[in-house]
Amino acid sequence: MIPAAGTSSVRVRFAPSPTGMFHVGGARSALFNWAVAKQTGGRFVLRIEDTDTSRNKPEWVDGILAAHAALGMHADDPTFEGPYFQSANLDKHREALQTLLAAGSAYYCDCTRDDVTARTGSQQSGYDGHCRDRGLTEAPGRALRFRTPDEGETRVVDLIRGNPVFPNGAMEDFVVARGDGSPVFLLANVVDDLDEGITHVIRGEEHLSNTPKQQLLWIALGAEPPVWAHLPVIVNEKRQKLSKRRDKVALEDYLAEGYLPAAMVNYLMLLGWAPGNDEEILPFEEMIERFRIEDVNSAAAFFDLKKLAAFNGEYIRALSVDEFIAAVGPWLRAPHAPWAEEQFDPAAFAAVAPLAQSRVALLGDITDNVDFLFLDEPVFDEKSWNKAMKPGAVELLTDVRAALATLDPWEAEPLKNTVATAGEWHGMKLGKAQAPVRVAVTGRTIGLPLFESLEVLGRERTLGRIDAALAALAENPPQDPVR
Repeated sequence: MIPAAGTSSVRVRFAPSPTGMFHVGGARSALFNWAVAKQTGGRFVLRIEDTDTSRNKPEWVDGILAAHAALGMHADDPTFEGPYFQSANLDKHREALQTLLAAGSAYYCDCTRDDVTARTGSQQSGYDGHCRDRGLTEAPGRALRFRTPDEGETRVVDLIRGNPVFPNGAMEDFVVARGDGSPVFLLANVVDDLDEGITHVIRGEEHLSNTPKQQLLWIALGAEPPVWAHLPVIVNEKRQKLSKRRDKVALEDYLAEGYLPAAMVNYLMLLGWAPGNDEEILPFEEMIERFRIEDVNSAAAFFDLKKLAAFNGEYIRALSVDEFIAAVGPWLRAPHAPWAEEQFDPAAFAAVAPLAQSRVALLGDITDNVDFLFLDEPVFDEKSWNKAMKPGAVELLTDVRAALATLDPWEAEPLKNTVATAGEWHGMKLGKAQAPVRVAVTGRTIGLPLFESLEVLGRERTLGRIDAALAALAENPPQDPVR
Protein backbone atom coordinates (compact mmCIF):
# COMPACT_ATOMS: atom_id res chain seq x y z
CA MET A 1 0.00 0.00 0.00
CA ILE A 2 0.99 3.66 -0.24
CA PRO A 3 2.58 4.92 2.99
CA ALA A 4 0.93 7.76 4.87
CA ALA A 5 2.24 11.28 4.54
CA GLY A 6 5.56 11.82 6.24
CA THR A 7 6.23 8.11 6.93
CA SER A 8 8.51 7.44 3.98
CA SER A 9 10.01 8.97 0.89
CA VAL A 10 7.59 8.09 -1.88
CA ARG A 11 8.88 8.82 -5.37
CA VAL A 12 6.60 8.34 -8.35
CA ARG A 13 7.21 9.18 -11.96
CA PHE A 14 5.48 9.87 -15.23
CA ALA A 15 7.51 9.04 -18.32
CA PRO A 16 5.94 10.14 -21.63
CA SER A 17 7.58 9.96 -25.05
CA PRO A 18 7.65 13.22 -27.07
CA THR A 19 6.23 11.64 -30.23
CA GLY A 20 2.89 13.45 -30.47
CA MET A 21 0.37 15.59 -28.66
CA PHE A 22 -0.32 14.88 -24.99
CA HIS A 23 -2.88 12.06 -24.66
CA VAL A 24 -5.70 12.44 -22.11
CA GLY A 25 -4.84 8.93 -20.90
CA GLY A 26 -1.33 10.14 -20.15
CA ALA A 27 -2.79 13.16 -18.37
CA ARG A 28 -4.87 10.83 -16.18
CA SER A 29 -1.76 8.77 -15.33
CA ALA A 30 0.22 11.90 -14.52
CA LEU A 31 -2.55 13.22 -12.24
CA PHE A 32 -2.84 9.93 -10.33
CA ASN A 33 0.92 9.97 -9.76
CA TRP A 34 0.75 13.63 -8.75
CA ALA A 35 -2.04 12.93 -6.27
CA VAL A 36 -0.02 10.12 -4.63
CA ALA A 37 3.06 12.34 -4.39
CA LYS A 38 1.03 15.18 -2.90
CA GLN A 39 -0.80 13.13 -0.30
CA THR A 40 2.37 11.40 0.94
CA GLY A 41 4.66 14.41 0.87
CA GLY A 42 6.69 12.59 -1.78
CA ARG A 43 8.09 13.61 -5.14
CA PHE A 44 6.71 13.49 -8.66
CA VAL A 45 9.40 12.91 -11.27
CA LEU A 46 8.78 13.87 -14.89
CA ARG A 47 11.01 11.91 -17.23
CA ILE A 48 10.96 12.47 -20.98
CA GLU A 49 11.70 9.19 -22.75
CA ASP A 50 13.30 10.75 -25.81
CA THR A 51 15.48 7.94 -27.17
CA ASP A 52 13.33 7.41 -30.29
CA THR A 53 15.17 10.09 -32.24
CA SER A 54 13.31 9.35 -35.48
CA ARG A 55 9.96 10.41 -33.93
CA ASN A 56 10.89 12.89 -31.20
CA LYS A 57 10.34 16.60 -31.77
CA PRO A 58 11.22 19.54 -29.49
CA GLU A 59 7.71 20.93 -29.84
CA TRP A 60 6.28 17.71 -28.37
CA VAL A 61 8.53 18.17 -25.32
CA ASP A 62 7.26 21.74 -24.98
CA GLY A 63 3.71 20.42 -25.30
CA ILE A 64 4.24 17.91 -22.49
CA LEU A 65 5.60 20.60 -20.18
CA ALA A 66 2.83 23.05 -21.10
CA ALA A 67 0.13 20.42 -20.57
CA HIS A 68 1.52 19.50 -17.15
CA ALA A 69 1.66 23.16 -16.16
CA ALA A 70 -1.93 23.72 -17.33
CA LEU A 71 -3.07 20.90 -15.06
CA GLY A 72 -1.13 22.31 -12.09
CA MET A 73 2.04 20.19 -12.29
CA HIS A 74 5.07 22.41 -12.73
CA ALA A 75 8.56 23.15 -11.47
CA ASP A 76 7.37 25.96 -9.18
CA ASP A 77 5.79 23.31 -6.96
CA PRO A 78 8.24 21.55 -4.59
CA THR A 79 6.56 18.21 -5.33
CA PHE A 80 7.71 18.42 -8.96
CA GLU A 81 11.11 17.14 -10.05
CA GLY A 82 12.55 17.23 -13.54
CA PRO A 83 12.19 17.06 -16.38
CA TYR A 84 14.86 14.43 -16.82
CA PHE A 85 15.69 13.10 -20.26
CA GLN A 86 16.24 9.42 -20.90
CA SER A 87 18.79 10.17 -23.61
CA ALA A 88 21.09 11.67 -20.95
CA ASN A 89 21.24 8.31 -19.17
CA LEU A 90 22.62 6.24 -22.04
CA ASP A 91 25.95 5.53 -20.31
CA LYS A 92 24.14 4.10 -17.28
CA HIS A 93 21.99 1.93 -19.56
CA ARG A 94 25.16 0.49 -21.08
CA GLU A 95 26.73 -0.03 -17.65
CA ALA A 96 23.65 -2.01 -16.62
CA LEU A 97 23.97 -4.20 -19.71
CA GLN A 98 27.56 -4.99 -18.80
CA THR A 99 26.48 -5.78 -15.23
CA LEU A 100 23.93 -8.28 -16.50
CA LEU A 101 26.42 -9.81 -18.90
CA ALA A 102 29.13 -10.18 -16.25
CA ALA A 103 26.69 -11.81 -13.82
CA GLY A 104 25.58 -14.36 -16.39
CA SER A 105 22.09 -12.85 -16.46
CA ALA A 106 22.40 -11.98 -20.14
CA TYR A 107 24.02 -13.48 -23.22
CA TYR A 108 24.63 -12.61 -26.85
CA CYS A 109 22.41 -14.07 -29.55
CA ASP A 110 22.73 -14.05 -33.35
CA CYS A 111 19.43 -15.78 -34.13
CA THR A 112 17.06 -14.25 -36.66
CA ARG A 113 13.32 -14.69 -36.69
CA ASP A 114 13.71 -17.09 -39.61
CA ASP A 115 16.20 -19.15 -37.59
CA VAL A 116 13.74 -19.53 -34.72
CA THR A 117 10.92 -20.42 -37.11
CA ALA A 118 13.05 -23.04 -38.82
CA ARG A 119 13.88 -24.69 -35.50
CA THR A 120 10.41 -24.54 -33.96
CA GLY A 121 8.31 -24.93 -37.09
CA SER A 122 6.12 -21.99 -36.08
CA GLN A 123 6.21 -18.28 -36.88
CA GLN A 124 4.30 -17.55 -33.65
CA SER A 125 6.57 -19.34 -31.21
CA GLY A 126 8.80 -17.35 -28.87
CA TYR A 127 12.54 -17.49 -28.69
CA ASP A 128 13.76 -21.03 -27.88
CA GLY A 129 16.95 -20.20 -25.92
CA HIS A 130 19.22 -21.56 -28.64
CA CYS A 131 22.15 -19.23 -27.84
CA ARG A 132 22.02 -19.55 -24.05
CA ASP A 133 25.11 -21.72 -23.78
CA ARG A 134 26.92 -20.98 -27.04
CA GLY A 135 29.23 -18.48 -25.36
CA LEU A 136 28.93 -15.85 -28.10
CA THR A 137 30.81 -12.61 -27.62
CA GLU A 138 29.83 -9.10 -28.64
CA ALA A 139 29.74 -8.61 -32.40
CA PRO A 140 27.80 -6.51 -34.92
CA GLY A 141 24.26 -7.78 -35.31
CA ARG A 142 24.23 -9.77 -32.09
CA ALA A 143 21.50 -8.85 -29.64
CA LEU A 144 21.84 -9.19 -25.89
CA ARG A 145 19.13 -11.32 -24.26
CA PHE A 146 18.14 -11.58 -20.62
CA ARG A 147 18.19 -15.12 -19.25
CA THR A 148 14.79 -15.69 -17.62
CA PRO A 149 14.44 -18.32 -14.89
CA ASP A 150 13.35 -21.76 -16.12
CA GLU A 151 11.28 -22.49 -13.03
CA GLY A 152 9.25 -20.72 -10.41
CA GLU A 153 7.10 -17.66 -10.82
CA THR A 154 7.30 -13.90 -10.65
CA ARG A 155 4.78 -12.30 -8.31
CA VAL A 156 4.01 -8.66 -8.98
CA VAL A 157 2.82 -6.51 -6.09
CA ASP A 158 0.13 -4.49 -7.84
CA LEU A 159 -2.11 -2.22 -5.78
CA ILE A 160 -4.91 -2.38 -8.36
CA ARG A 161 -4.58 -5.80 -10.00
CA GLY A 162 -4.46 -8.01 -6.94
CA ASN A 163 -0.81 -9.12 -7.15
CA PRO A 164 -0.82 -11.23 -10.32
CA VAL A 165 1.56 -14.16 -10.70
CA PHE A 166 3.47 -14.94 -13.91
CA PRO A 167 5.05 -18.37 -14.50
CA ASN A 168 8.72 -17.87 -15.38
CA GLY A 169 8.64 -20.78 -17.80
CA ALA A 170 6.14 -18.88 -19.97
CA MET A 171 8.58 -15.99 -20.49
CA GLU A 172 11.09 -16.19 -23.30
CA ASP A 173 14.62 -14.85 -22.96
CA PHE A 174 13.88 -11.28 -24.00
CA VAL A 175 16.12 -8.77 -25.74
CA VAL A 176 17.67 -6.03 -23.60
CA ALA A 177 20.01 -4.60 -26.28
CA ARG A 178 19.56 -4.60 -30.04
CA GLY A 179 22.07 -5.85 -32.57
CA ASP A 180 23.55 -2.34 -32.81
CA GLY A 181 24.13 -2.28 -29.06
CA SER A 182 21.37 0.18 -28.21
CA PRO A 183 19.36 -0.63 -25.04
CA VAL A 184 15.67 -1.42 -25.48
CA PHE A 185 12.81 0.26 -23.62
CA LEU A 186 12.47 -2.44 -20.94
CA LEU A 187 16.06 -2.08 -19.81
CA ALA A 188 16.29 1.72 -20.09
CA ASN A 189 13.04 2.14 -18.18
CA VAL A 190 14.27 0.03 -15.28
CA VAL A 191 17.68 1.69 -15.12
CA ASP A 192 16.11 5.15 -15.13
CA ASP A 193 13.69 4.20 -12.34
CA LEU A 194 16.58 2.83 -10.31
CA ASP A 195 18.69 5.91 -10.93
CA GLU A 196 15.84 8.23 -9.92
CA GLY A 197 14.92 6.24 -6.81
CA ILE A 198 11.37 5.47 -7.93
CA THR A 199 9.44 3.59 -5.25
CA HIS A 200 6.03 3.26 -6.90
CA VAL A 201 5.34 2.81 -10.62
CA ILE A 202 1.79 3.92 -11.47
CA ARG A 203 1.07 3.55 -15.17
CA GLY A 204 -1.38 2.30 -17.78
CA GLU A 205 -2.70 -1.23 -18.02
CA GLU A 206 -0.98 -1.75 -21.37
CA HIS A 207 2.36 -2.02 -19.54
CA LEU A 208 1.25 -4.87 -17.27
CA SER A 209 2.61 -7.54 -19.62
CA ASN A 210 6.07 -5.94 -19.38
CA THR A 211 6.06 -5.89 -15.61
CA PRO A 212 7.32 -9.40 -14.78
CA LYS A 213 10.25 -8.89 -17.18
CA GLN A 214 11.08 -5.53 -15.64
CA GLN A 215 10.78 -6.92 -12.15
CA LEU A 216 13.30 -9.64 -13.05
CA LEU A 217 15.63 -6.90 -14.30
CA TRP A 218 15.30 -4.99 -11.02
CA ILE A 219 16.28 -8.10 -9.09
CA ALA A 220 19.13 -8.99 -11.47
CA LEU A 221 20.53 -5.47 -10.99
CA GLY A 222 20.53 -5.99 -7.23
CA ALA A 223 17.54 -3.81 -6.34
CA GLU A 224 14.19 -4.32 -4.69
CA PRO A 225 11.39 -3.88 -7.26
CA PRO A 226 8.98 -0.98 -6.85
CA VAL A 227 5.34 -1.29 -5.91
CA TRP A 228 3.28 -1.41 -9.08
CA ALA A 229 -0.17 -0.06 -9.91
CA HIS A 230 -1.60 -0.51 -13.40
CA LEU A 231 -4.44 1.86 -14.21
CA PRO A 232 -7.51 0.78 -16.20
CA VAL A 233 -7.67 1.38 -19.91
CA ILE A 234 -9.79 4.35 -21.07
CA VAL A 235 -12.45 3.55 -23.68
CA ASN A 236 -14.87 5.45 -25.92
CA GLU A 237 -18.66 5.05 -26.14
CA LYS A 238 -18.21 1.83 -28.15
CA ARG A 239 -15.97 0.44 -25.41
CA GLN A 240 -12.97 0.64 -27.69
CA LYS A 241 -9.65 1.81 -26.29
CA LEU A 242 -9.17 5.52 -27.00
CA SER A 243 -7.13 5.86 -30.17
CA LYS A 244 -5.59 8.97 -31.68
CA ARG A 245 -6.52 7.58 -35.12
CA ARG A 246 -10.20 7.41 -34.23
CA ASP A 247 -10.93 9.55 -31.17
CA LYS A 248 -10.14 13.03 -29.94
CA VAL A 249 -7.42 12.27 -27.40
CA ALA A 250 -5.06 15.27 -27.30
CA LEU A 251 -5.35 17.30 -24.11
CA GLU A 252 -4.26 20.36 -26.08
CA ASP A 253 -7.34 20.02 -28.32
CA TYR A 254 -9.69 20.03 -25.35
CA LEU A 255 -8.05 23.09 -23.82
CA ALA A 256 -8.14 24.84 -27.22
CA GLU A 257 -11.90 24.26 -27.43
CA GLY A 258 -12.44 25.92 -24.09
CA TYR A 259 -12.39 23.19 -21.48
CA LEU A 260 -11.15 24.68 -18.24
CA PRO A 261 -8.01 22.98 -16.83
CA ALA A 262 -9.70 22.58 -13.43
CA ALA A 263 -12.65 20.80 -15.05
CA MET A 264 -10.29 18.52 -16.98
CA VAL A 265 -8.41 17.67 -13.78
CA ASN A 266 -11.65 16.90 -11.93
CA TYR A 267 -13.00 14.72 -14.73
CA LEU A 268 -9.75 12.84 -15.44
CA MET A 269 -9.37 11.99 -11.75
CA LEU A 270 -12.70 10.16 -11.93
CA LEU A 271 -11.63 7.83 -14.75
CA GLY A 272 -11.26 4.71 -12.67
CA TRP A 273 -11.67 6.22 -9.21
CA ALA A 274 -14.52 7.78 -7.23
CA PRO A 275 -14.31 9.94 -4.09
CA GLY A 276 -17.43 8.34 -2.58
CA ASN A 277 -20.71 9.77 -1.29
CA ASP A 278 -21.85 10.17 -4.91
CA GLU A 279 -19.79 13.36 -5.10
CA GLU A 280 -18.08 14.22 -8.36
CA ILE A 281 -17.46 17.97 -8.57
CA LEU A 282 -14.63 18.50 -6.12
CA PRO A 283 -11.57 20.76 -5.92
CA PHE A 284 -8.34 18.92 -6.57
CA GLU A 285 -7.05 19.62 -3.06
CA GLU A 286 -9.96 17.66 -1.61
CA MET A 287 -9.53 14.84 -4.13
CA ILE A 288 -5.88 14.55 -3.09
CA GLU A 289 -6.98 13.98 0.51
CA ARG A 290 -9.49 11.31 -0.47
CA PHE A 291 -7.56 9.59 -3.25
CA ARG A 292 -6.22 6.12 -2.62
CA ILE A 293 -4.55 4.26 -5.45
CA GLU A 294 -5.79 1.00 -3.89
CA ASP A 295 -9.37 2.16 -4.55
CA VAL A 296 -8.87 2.52 -8.30
CA ASN A 297 -11.10 0.15 -10.24
CA SER A 298 -9.42 -2.29 -12.61
CA ALA A 299 -12.34 -2.21 -15.07
CA ALA A 300 -12.16 -0.03 -18.20
CA ALA A 301 -13.03 3.64 -17.67
CA PHE A 302 -15.48 5.29 -20.10
CA PHE A 303 -14.43 8.69 -21.45
CA ASP A 304 -17.87 10.32 -21.61
CA LEU A 305 -17.72 13.52 -23.67
CA LYS A 306 -21.20 14.61 -22.58
CA LYS A 307 -20.27 14.25 -18.93
CA LEU A 308 -17.03 16.13 -19.48
CA ALA A 309 -18.95 18.99 -21.10
CA ALA A 310 -21.38 19.02 -18.17
CA PHE A 311 -18.45 19.20 -15.74
CA ASN A 312 -16.99 22.06 -17.72
CA GLY A 313 -20.26 23.95 -17.66
CA GLU A 314 -20.38 23.60 -13.87
CA TYR A 315 -16.86 25.00 -13.56
CA ILE A 316 -17.66 27.88 -15.92
CA ARG A 317 -20.71 28.84 -13.90
CA ALA A 318 -18.64 28.76 -10.71
CA LEU A 319 -16.36 31.52 -12.00
CA SER A 320 -16.93 35.12 -11.02
CA VAL A 321 -18.08 37.30 -13.91
CA ASP A 322 -14.66 38.95 -14.07
CA GLU A 323 -12.97 35.53 -14.13
CA PHE A 324 -15.31 34.43 -16.89
CA ILE A 325 -14.59 37.52 -18.98
CA ALA A 326 -10.86 36.89 -18.60
CA ALA A 327 -11.22 33.18 -19.41
CA VAL A 328 -13.11 33.74 -22.68
CA GLY A 329 -10.79 36.55 -23.73
CA PRO A 330 -8.83 34.47 -26.28
CA TRP A 331 -12.07 33.55 -28.09
CA LEU A 332 -13.05 37.21 -28.43
CA ARG A 333 -9.98 38.01 -30.51
CA ALA A 334 -8.45 36.80 -33.74
CA PRO A 335 -8.13 34.14 -34.96
CA HIS A 336 -11.22 32.84 -33.14
CA ALA A 337 -13.43 35.91 -33.49
CA PRO A 338 -15.00 36.67 -36.90
CA TRP A 339 -15.13 40.41 -36.22
CA ALA A 340 -12.37 42.99 -36.57
CA GLU A 341 -10.68 44.11 -33.37
CA GLU A 342 -12.10 47.60 -33.64
CA GLN A 343 -15.65 46.17 -33.80
CA PHE A 344 -15.41 44.59 -30.37
CA ASP A 345 -17.06 46.61 -27.60
CA PRO A 346 -15.83 45.50 -24.14
CA ALA A 347 -18.68 47.30 -22.39
CA ALA A 348 -21.31 45.57 -24.53
CA PHE A 349 -19.70 42.21 -23.87
CA ALA A 350 -19.51 42.87 -20.14
CA ALA A 351 -23.26 43.59 -20.20
CA VAL A 352 -24.11 40.18 -21.69
CA ALA A 353 -21.31 38.16 -20.06
CA PRO A 354 -23.45 36.98 -17.12
CA LEU A 355 -26.12 35.81 -19.57
CA ALA A 356 -23.56 33.91 -21.63
CA GLN A 357 -21.82 32.43 -18.61
CA SER A 358 -24.97 30.63 -17.52
CA ARG A 359 -25.39 29.01 -20.95
CA VAL A 360 -22.05 28.01 -22.47
CA ALA A 361 -20.55 24.57 -21.84
CA LEU A 362 -17.25 25.45 -23.50
CA LEU A 363 -15.39 28.74 -23.44
CA GLY A 364 -15.14 28.46 -27.22
CA ASP A 365 -18.94 28.59 -27.49
CA ILE A 366 -18.86 32.26 -26.56
CA THR A 367 -18.04 33.42 -30.09
CA ASP A 368 -21.26 32.17 -31.69
CA ASN A 369 -23.30 33.43 -28.76
CA VAL A 370 -22.20 37.05 -29.05
CA ASP A 371 -21.15 37.53 -32.67
CA PHE A 372 -24.43 39.36 -33.44
CA LEU A 373 -23.27 42.18 -31.16
CA PHE A 374 -20.04 42.89 -33.01
CA LEU A 375 -20.70 42.05 -36.65
CA ASP A 376 -22.32 44.54 -39.02
CA GLU A 377 -25.00 41.99 -39.80
CA PRO A 378 -25.84 38.65 -38.20
CA VAL A 379 -24.65 35.31 -39.53
CA PHE A 380 -27.87 33.58 -40.56
CA ASP A 381 -28.40 29.91 -39.92
CA GLU A 382 -30.49 28.62 -42.83
CA LYS A 383 -32.45 26.11 -40.76
CA SER A 384 -33.24 28.76 -38.19
CA TRP A 385 -34.40 31.17 -40.88
CA ASN A 386 -36.66 28.61 -42.53
CA LYS A 387 -38.11 27.55 -39.19
CA ALA A 388 -38.92 31.07 -37.99
CA MET A 389 -39.75 32.93 -41.19
CA LYS A 390 -43.05 31.29 -42.10
CA PRO A 391 -46.27 32.92 -43.36
CA GLY A 392 -47.30 35.48 -40.75
CA ALA A 393 -43.73 36.42 -39.93
CA VAL A 394 -43.80 39.48 -42.22
CA GLU A 395 -46.90 40.91 -40.58
CA LEU A 396 -45.56 40.23 -37.09
CA LEU A 397 -42.17 41.78 -37.80
CA THR A 398 -43.82 44.82 -39.37
CA ASP A 399 -45.92 45.46 -36.27
CA VAL A 400 -43.00 44.78 -33.89
CA ARG A 401 -40.81 47.16 -35.86
CA ALA A 402 -43.41 49.94 -35.69
CA ALA A 403 -43.87 49.50 -31.93
CA LEU A 404 -40.14 49.37 -31.22
CA ALA A 405 -39.49 52.55 -33.20
CA THR A 406 -41.07 54.67 -30.43
CA LEU A 407 -40.46 52.44 -27.41
CA ASP A 408 -39.23 54.26 -24.32
CA PRO A 409 -37.35 53.22 -22.30
CA TRP A 410 -35.32 50.81 -24.42
CA GLU A 411 -34.99 48.13 -21.76
CA ALA A 412 -35.49 44.39 -21.59
CA GLU A 413 -38.86 44.31 -19.85
CA PRO A 414 -40.60 46.88 -22.12
CA LEU A 415 -39.04 45.12 -25.13
CA LYS A 416 -40.51 41.83 -23.96
CA ASN A 417 -43.94 43.35 -23.38
CA THR A 418 -43.90 44.97 -26.82
CA VAL A 419 -43.18 41.69 -28.62
CA ALA A 420 -45.71 39.86 -26.45
CA THR A 421 -48.41 42.38 -27.32
CA ALA A 422 -47.63 42.15 -31.04
CA GLY A 423 -47.84 38.38 -30.76
CA GLU A 424 -51.28 38.60 -29.17
CA TRP A 425 -52.48 40.69 -32.12
CA HIS A 426 -51.52 37.79 -34.39
CA GLY A 427 -52.72 34.99 -32.14
CA MET A 428 -49.24 33.95 -31.06
CA LYS A 429 -47.83 33.26 -27.65
CA LEU A 430 -44.58 34.98 -26.74
CA GLY A 431 -42.42 31.93 -27.49
CA LYS A 432 -43.60 31.79 -31.08
CA ALA A 433 -43.79 35.57 -31.56
CA GLN A 434 -40.20 36.18 -30.52
CA ALA A 435 -38.73 33.55 -32.90
CA PRO A 436 -38.82 35.73 -36.08
CA VAL A 437 -37.47 38.69 -34.10
CA ARG A 438 -34.62 36.62 -32.68
CA VAL A 439 -33.60 35.23 -36.08
CA ALA A 440 -33.86 38.66 -37.74
CA VAL A 441 -31.58 40.20 -35.11
CA THR A 442 -29.18 37.38 -34.15
CA GLY A 443 -29.41 34.97 -37.11
CA ARG A 444 -30.27 31.95 -34.94
CA THR A 445 -33.21 30.47 -33.04
CA ILE A 446 -31.06 29.67 -30.00
CA GLY A 447 -28.89 32.10 -28.10
CA LEU A 448 -28.76 34.54 -25.22
CA PRO A 449 -32.00 35.87 -23.71
CA LEU A 450 -33.51 37.91 -26.53
CA PHE A 451 -34.73 41.02 -24.79
CA GLU A 452 -31.58 41.61 -22.74
CA SER A 453 -29.68 41.17 -26.02
CA LEU A 454 -31.83 43.74 -27.79
CA GLU A 455 -31.27 46.19 -24.94
CA VAL A 456 -27.49 45.92 -25.41
CA LEU A 457 -27.68 45.93 -29.23
CA GLY A 458 -29.63 49.20 -29.19
CA ARG A 459 -32.60 50.60 -31.05
CA GLU A 460 -30.91 51.65 -34.29
CA ARG A 461 -29.18 48.33 -34.97
CA THR A 462 -32.23 46.31 -33.92
CA LEU A 463 -34.55 48.20 -36.26
CA GLY A 464 -32.00 48.03 -39.08
CA ARG A 465 -31.84 44.24 -38.82
CA ILE A 466 -35.61 43.87 -38.75
CA ASP A 467 -35.75 46.07 -41.88
CA ALA A 468 -33.15 43.86 -43.57
CA ALA A 469 -35.13 40.73 -42.69
CA LEU A 470 -38.33 42.25 -44.06
CA ALA A 471 -36.54 43.14 -47.30
CA ALA A 472 -35.26 39.56 -47.62
CA LEU A 473 -38.76 38.20 -46.99
CA ALA A 474 -40.17 40.53 -49.63
CA GLU A 475 -37.81 38.98 -52.19
CA ASN A 476 -38.44 35.40 -51.05
CA PRO A 477 -41.80 35.17 -49.27
CA PRO A 478 -42.27 32.22 -46.87
CA GLN A 479 -44.36 29.33 -48.16
CA ASP A 480 -45.24 26.96 -45.28
CA PRO A 481 -48.19 27.62 -42.95
CA VAL A 482 -47.23 29.34 -39.72
CA ARG A 483 -49.47 27.20 -37.45
